[in-house]
Amino acid sequence: MIKDKEYDVLVIGAGPAGMFAAVTAAQNGAVTAVAERNDKVGRKLAITGKGRCNVTNNCGVETVMKNLPKNPKFMYSALNACTPADVMEFFEGEGVPLKTERGNRVFPVSDKAYDIVDALYGKMKKLGVKLINARAVGVCTENGRVTGAQTETGFIAAKNVIIATGGMSYPGTGSTGDGYGFAEALGHTVTEIQPSLVPFETLEDCSGAAGLSLKNVTLSVYESGKKKPVFKEQGEMLFTHTGISGPLVLSASSVTGKISEGRYTAYIDFKPALDRETLNSRVMRDFDERKNVKLANALRKLLPESAIPLVLDASGADGEKQCNSVTRAEREALVTALKALPLHITAYRPIAEAIITDGGVSVKEIDPKTMGSKLIGGLYFAGEIIDVTGFTGGFNLQTAFASGRAAGKACADRVKETEGV
Repeated sequence: MIKDKEYDVLVIGAGPAGMFAAVTAAQNGAVTAVAERNDKVGRKLAITGKGRCNVTNNCGVETVMKNLPKNPKFMYSALNACTPADVMEFFEGEGVPLKTERGNRVFPVSDKAYDIVDALYGKMKKLGVKLINARAVGVCTENGRVTGAQTETGFIAAKNVIIATGGMSYPGTGSTGDGYGFAEALGHTVTEIQPSLVPFETLEDCSGAAGLSLKNVTLSVYESGKKKPVFKEQGEMLFTHTGISGPLVLSASSVTGKISEGRYTAYIDFKPALDRETLNSRVMRDFDERKNVKLANALRKLLPESAIPLVLDASGADGEKQCNSVTRAEREALVTALKALPLHITAYRPIAEAIITDGGVSVKEIDPKTMGSKLIGGLYFAGEIIDVTGFTGGFNLQTAFASGRAAGKACADRVKETEGV
């Protein structure tokens, strides 16, 4: 094992967490390199937010933690050391003006995710971070400490290694789960991996409404046998050929567990501003005004046309029936479907379609202040590979940046300590 050059810090993966970690390590005096399998850095970052990049959320640390449904306490120290305001200050300092939109979501003014990628890559180059285009195949250790990483093209010696390889979502960008294997080979526990922030497939055929976007609806998701919903929120969603998607659904998917037959049912309230009694009166008035009109046509005053068949199917009502012949029981069943259209969830869409991965290296085996391994000296983790998930709105990127900064700083501090600086 020839060590032509030994780096103070080697980061595996040039995503948001990896690049932020490399920048932080280099800023703190560590000789730093990044091993990236792709020919370009930030491939997944460049497509986030539909190519606009929701870089963080303009809020306080407590709000960020409330939007981390899994292991929020683990992120407390890192988030306080790298707040959303700190992230915004960094990018604006690198020449990327930012703006805050609905829900405190922060985007570059240009609406171009590549501006965020370029800012990180540009800062790495300014600081002299070495970018090595190579796919890592494992982290090497000796006597319980890392010595570097083996790649497909050779060994890279390093005193500290940060694994920032991402999860398994969007595998075309390079997130193929390599880091989980590295961690397990070193004795770490990787919790069950499943998609998160991902659409649901439903038992009901939603293909007739595919592409229909709903605004100001309430989505509730109930687990069988439980009275309280596991998720309930008002906002936007849409129908797909296989089920439902959109912001509400993606957020709901981050709090549901493994899906099995009959475990979860979603309910859509098309009219959350109206209570049941008021909506019933509205339906009665509409039917009275359109006595000789077919039920399916009369419902166009209340619903988008492509959603009407779903509501009729759920209520059991005959859409060909004239309004003046609709019974009280049929009308009440329609109101029920309008206030709580049931959709039985059968599966997540494939992990390749997920925004992030749920699961990862167990937080029990990572120091929350440094992101350092409790098992192997000089080994650190950053970003999506850690078992922490967030809702949509910039919270996942915020945790990526915060964990990256914590790992990068800890590595540089360790170098200074070992060199007696």
